[in-house]
Amino acid sequence: MARAAEEAGWDAFFVWEPVWGVDAWVCLAAAAMVTQRIRLGTMLTPLSRMRPWKLAGETATLDNLSGGRVILAVGLGAPETGFAEFGEVTDRKTRAELMDEGLDILTGLWRGQPFSYDGKHYQVKPTEFMPPAPPVQQPRIPIWVVGAWQRPKSLARVLRYDGILPNPLTPEGEHRPLTPDDVREIAAYVAANRTATTPFDIVAEGATPGDRPDEAAATIREWAAAGATWWIEALWNAESPEAVWRRVAQGPPRLS
Repeated sequence: MARAAEEAGWDAFFVWEPVWGVDAWVCLAAAAMVTQRIRLGTMLTPLSRMRPWKLAGETATLDNLSGGRVILAVGLGAPETGFAEFGEVTDRKTRAELMDEGLDILTGLWRGQPFSYDGKHYQVKPTEFMPPAPPVQQPRIPIWVVGAWQRPKSLARVLRYDGILPNPLTPEGEHRPLTPDDVREIAAYVAANRTATTPFDIVAEGATPGDRPDEAAATIREWAAAGATWWIEALWNAESPEAVWRRVAQGPPRLS
């Protein structure tokens, strides 16, 4: 499917990372071997339940295998997908702490040795035992982080990295759909508060009709005008694998 997506003109190919199921990084390594251009990543990696040093090795390895095509998307994940059943942490605050420390370790190991870390949940000492090659992409593999809009603590985490997967919340803390107006506000917030000068992505998602290109173009044109830099064609509710294949083959919505 990744090869078909590349041939159809898509820019990236993302897979989900389950607690137990088809392994994301094995699939992406296979995809890297049959593609040349398309970016490869997860949507998304729940970092709180990963060994950050193992993820650092997986991502750096894939970045080398693919010639620098990895994007890493991280978030707290969805506990209802099997966290409790496999003994994973479900407490939101603890998962946030684990994600913050995991990101520190991940980016620290990508930079190379010696690296040490002394956190609440993780302690790492330098090691010279067969360290892997660093990622091809520098200063690091791009990291997209789920950000609760408008929650300052969540957004402060996002601004330290390379992109936001926006998660708008109501004043009561309930999830609500993302709108182009949200994207405009997020873009202004990032411009006003992010100090790094490296590129930063704002990611929107939804579904467009592959058999009606003018309608699809009109949809993403609105998001792009608002400040979104990526559109994820999210087929979470596809009725069958065949439906996903058909949409992939139809190609991406195009601005022009």
